[in-house]
Amino acid sequence: MGSVKGDFMVSVSKKEVVAAALPSQDHWLPLTNLDLLLPPLDVGLFFCYKKPNYSNSLVNNFGSAVGHLKKALAEALVSFYAFGGKVLPNDLGEPELLCNNRGVDFVEAYADVELQYLDFHNPDESIEGKLVPKKKHGVIAVQATELKCGGIVVACSFDHRVADAYSTNMFLVSWAELAQSKPISIVPSFRRSLLNPRRPWHIDPSIDDMYVQISSLPPPPPPEELPDDHLISRIYYVPADQLNELQSLSSSPGDKRTKLESFSAFLWKMVATIAAVEDKNKISKLGIVVDGRSRLGEGDEDKATLLASHFGNVLSIPYGCETIGQLVEKPLPWVASQVHDFLKPATTKEHFLSLIDWVEAHRPDPAMTRVYCAGKDDGPALVVSSGLRFPVPKVDFGWGSPTFGSYHFPWGGLCGYVMPMPSPVSDGDWVVYMHLLKGHMELIEKEAANVFRPLTFDYLNLVSS
Repeated sequence: MGSVKGDFMVSVSKKEVVAAALPSQDHWLPLTNLDLLLPPLDVGLFFCYKKPNYSNSLVNNFGSAVGHLKKALAEALVSFYAFGGKVLPNDLGEPELLCNNRGVDFVEAYADVELQYLDFHNPDESIEGKLVPKKKHGVIAVQATELKCGGIVVACSFDHRVADAYSTNMFLVSWAELAQSKPISIVPSFRRSLLNPRRPWHIDPSIDDMYVQISSLPPPPPPEELPDDHLISRIYYVPADQLNELQSLSSSPGDKRTKLESFSAFLWKMVATIAAVEDKNKISKLGIVVDGRSRLGEGDEDKATLLASHFGNVLSIPYGCETIGQLVEKPLPWVASQVHDFLKPATTKEHFLSLIDWVEAHRPDPAMTRVYCAGKDDGPALVVSSGLRFPVPKVDFGWGSPTFGSYHFPWGGLCGYVMPMPSPVSDGDWVVYMHLLKGHMELIEKEAANVFRPLTFDYLNLVSS
C-alpha cells in the first residue's frame, strides 16, 4: 500500500478563537529564568485517528467532534490559562506572558487524502504547512482536520518560551480527560518562586561552557557562506532489538549505558562518519536535553510535588564536542562514554540551581545554549530531546486513542534536532523524528537501514475505514 507525498489539498472551512470557559482577571505572568533561555520558536505536534465509530462515541460526525474538542479546550484553558494569553516584551525587553484570556486560534479543515496514504516518513511534504497550523497569534494554535476516509488529525503549534514538552503533555492529557467528562489528573502549577535564583548567587564555572550571552556572539554568516545542504525532516521507527543491540555495543564491563546515551552516541558517530569525507579536523557537537523537575525537587517532598506539575520550561542542554576524526576512529563505547561524561554533571540539583543563578546574573541580556552556535571551524551539530513520555495513548477525546502521534519541529536553525518517542504499535520500539541535513539523512538511511526504518503504512497497520 503506497503513500502520497504532498500532492493533496487542504481546505479551511472555519477559523475562530476559543477562550477559557470561565472569565479571569488580566494579569502578567513573568517567565522564569529557565524560560528565558528559549528563543522564540514554535513547536508542532499532531495526532492521527482512524474514522470514529460514531455510534459508540461521544460524537456522531466530524462537526460534532470539533464542537466537542472546542468545548473541552475552553474548559482546559481555565486551568492552563497561560495557553490563552500572549507574549509581549516588558520594560526591560524581556518576554513576559500577559494572561488576558485572548484565547486560542482554532482552525477546522478538510484534507483530500486518506489516513493510510499520508506519508509520515516525509512530514515536510505531508504534515508541514498542511496539518500542523502556523501559529500567528497568542501562545498556541490548534487545527482539526477531517480526512477523506473520515479519519481525524488534531494538531497544534505552541510557543516554546512558554512551555516545554512536559508541560504540553500535561495540557494534552488534561484536554482529553475533560473531553471525556473526567477530572484532570494534574492541575498545573504556575508558582514562579520555585525557580527563583538564590541569594547570594552561586554559579558553577561549567555553566559558562554550556551557555552564552547572545550579545557576545559574532553576527550570523551571510547567506552565501551557508552550507549548500539544508535540513529536512524524516520520521523513522527503531525496533526494540536494534535498541538493545546498540545498548550492548555501547556498554563495556561495569559501564552499562542507557538506551538514550547509546542511541545518541551511535547517531553522533554516524553523522561524524558522513562529515569526515570533507574534513576530519572540524568539531562536531552533540547536545542532550535534560528535564530538571526531579533534580530540583531532590530532598524536598513538597517542592518535588509542585515541580511535577510545574508549567513552563525546566530544561538544560549540556553538550559535548569532539573532532570528527576522533568520533569516527574511536569505538562506539568510547563515544558513549563521552556522552555519559558530559551528560552526568547536568543531571544534578546543583546544576539547575547554578543555571538559574547564571541567567539572573546576565539579565536582561538574552542567552542561549552554545550547542546551537556554529563557528567557522565547526562541523555538524545536533540535539537529542527525549520524547519517551509522549502520552499518545492518553490523548483520547472520546473516540479512541490515536493511531499515531508525533512532535514536528523543523525549527529552521543550522543545528539538527532528534526526538525519540514511544511506538504506538510495538512495546520497546521507538518512533524517531529527525531534522538533519539532507545529505546526512540519505547516508544514514543507506548505512544504518537496519536501525532507522522509514515509518510506513505497514508498520502502523493502517486499514481503510
